[in-house]
Amino acid sequence: MFDRHGFHIGGVAVTTPSFLHRVIQHLWKSDQHVSRRFEVRDANQSTVLKVEKPSKDPLARFVVTRADGTPIGEIVPTAAGRVRFTLRAEGKTIATVIASGRQRWEVTVEDPAGTEVAQVGVPSPELSPISGNACLAEIPRQVPEPLASMLVATTLTMDLALTARPG
Repeated sequence: MFDRHGFHIGGVAVTTPSFLHRVIQHLWKSDQHVSRRFEVRDANQSTVLKVEKPSKDPLARFVVTRADGTPIGEIVPTAAGRVRFTLRAEGKTIATVIASGRQRWEVTVEDPAGTEVAQVGVPSPELSPISGNACLAEIPRQVPEPLASMLVATTLTMDLALTARPG
């Protein structure tokens, strides 16, 4: 992860079970789907958030926790015509993620009142020193917790979520 000036501020580490572990699970059919786990880390490599897509989850949701495992919320795909996810915390909807354009990286996040709280898109090459497989999250105003943590988790898992959502 980089800030708008290209300074390294953190990253994402995949902590999903190893390839060998997944092969053993598949051979013994102990699990149809392997859970996917990620750790969001700061620039010093300290874990800040954990994101997991549990195996065999019928909702194909992502569970977000703090580094110590304290629950924050979940990212739940909805069965709408457009790509849409609901961000939930403490049993309540705190935001909706909507793919608003033709490209999957054109995304808007709205609070329950329908007010836009963030946009996610591809950074333009002339405005960003970041290149490659990158996305740009724009949050125009400060948002409270748990929404702030859920926005970070959503932005960093969005590519996986969009390619693995239920049909």
